[in-house]
Amino acid sequence: MQHDDEPAAPAATGEPPAPTLADRIEALSARVHPVTWPLGLAAVALAGATLLHFVDPGEADNPYPTCPWLMLTGTFCPGCGTMRAVALLTRLDVVGALGMNPLLMLMLPYLAYSYVTWLVGTLRPRRRPPRPTPTWFVLAILASFVVFWIVRNLPWFSFLAPGTPLLPTW
Repeated sequence: MQHDDEPAAPAATGEPPAPTLADRIEALSARVHPVTWPLGLAAVALAGATLLHFVDPGEADNPYPTCPWLMLTGTFCPGCGTMRAVALLTRLDVVGALGMNPLLMLMLPYLAYSYVTWLVGTLRPRRRPPRPTPTWFVLAILASFVVFWIVRNLPWFSFLAPGTPLLPTW
C-alpha cells in the first residue's frame, strides 16, 4: 500500500531514459584517445608561434590587442611582454626574449618538463596514480608570480619592464 507522501514510481515504458548532455560529453570524451589533448595543445601552440613569427607584435601597426591590465592601470602584469618574447624566441633571440619577460624564460624549462611528462603519461599510463604536486611548490610558484608582478613595477627594478634589456649588449 502506498502512502500519500511517497512519490509514485514512474510507469515502465520499456525505453531507457534519454541521455543528458553530461552523459553525451562523457561518452564522447571516452572515445577520444588521451594523447589527443597534449597533441592538440601542441598544434595550437605551434599555430600561435607561427602567427607570432610572421606578424610581429613588436611593430606599431600590429593587430594584437593591448594588455587589458596595462590599459586599465598603466602597470605591467606578470604576462606583459610574453607575446613579444615568444615572437623573439621563434627568431632564436633568447637575450631579447629574456628582456621582454624574464619570468617566462625562467619558467620555460618547467613548462617543457610538465608538457613532456603529460605527453608520456598519455602514451604510457602509470600503474598507480602520480604523486600530487607538493603544496609548498604550488605556493612558491604563486608567490613568485606575485613578487614578480609587484617588483617589475617598482622604479628600482625598471629593468624588469618589457623591452628593457636585462643583459648588456656585447
